[in-house]
Amino acid sequence: MQSLNEVPLKLTELSNAVSHVRKIEKGSFLFQEGSAANELYMIKSGIVQLTKIIPDGRELTLRMCSKGDLVGELDLFTPAPVYLLSARVIESGEVAVIMKDVLEEKLSVNLPLSLEFMKWMSRQYRKTQTKFRDLVLHGKKGALYSTLIRITNSYGMKTSDGILIELQLTNQDLANFCGTSREVVNRLLSDLRKNGIISVNKGSITVHDLNFLKTEIDCEDCPIDICKID
Repeated sequence: MQSLNEVPLKLTELSNAVSHVRKIEKGSFLFQEGSAANELYMIKSGIVQLTKIIPDGRELTLRMCSKGDLVGELDLFTPAPVYLLSARVIESGEVAVIMKDVLEEKLSVNLPLSLEFMKWMSRQYRKTQTKFRDLVLHGKKGALYSTLIRITNSYGMKTSDGILIELQLTNQDLANFCGTSREVVNRLLSDLRKNGIISVNKGSITVHDLNFLKTEIDCEDCPIDICKID
C-alpha cells in the first residue's frame, strides 16, 4: 500500500530529471526565503521543516517533510522565481536535486506526468488552505488542536493508551505551527493534560481523546492525505 506522504506513483518519473543527490545536515538550510528558486528537491531520507517568517519576527511552520516528499518553489514557467519559504533540516539525510528548467521541459512533453503533477500541486494547495482556515477561524486554541490532529495523522502510532506521536516536538515547535507564542501553547497543553486529553512522557505526546480535539474545532473530517503536516 502506498504511503500517503509519498509523491504519487507516476511522479517517480521525476527520477529521470534528477541532477544529483545532496547530503543534508541537521540545522542547515536546504533553501531560504528570498533566494533564487532554481531547484526542487525530492527527499530520500531525513526531515525538512518548511517555515515562513511573520513580519513581527515570529515563525510559522507550514510543513514537516520526509521521505518521498517534493519540496521547493512550485511557481513553474515564470521568470526568476524566488523561494517564498525557508527549508530547515530537522533530521540529517539526503535529497535528490531536480533543476527547475529540466522539470519544466519534461512537463511540457509528458502529458501523464503533467496531469499527475497538477493533481499533486492541487493537494498541496488544499493542505495549505485548510491550515490557514484553522488558524483564522478557530483562534489559538483551535490552531493547536488542529495541529495535534494533523500530527497524529502524519506521525501517530496507535497504542493501547491512545495515539503516540513518534516525532518529538518542543512546545516552541508546536507554537510555530500555530503562529503563536510558546507561553500560549504551554498553557493550552497544560489544560489538555489536566483534563486527560493528552499526556507527555519524556517529550513524547500521546493523544488519548482525539474526538475531543475534533469536536472542539468542528472538524470536517477532511481526507487524511489533506489533514496532515507533511
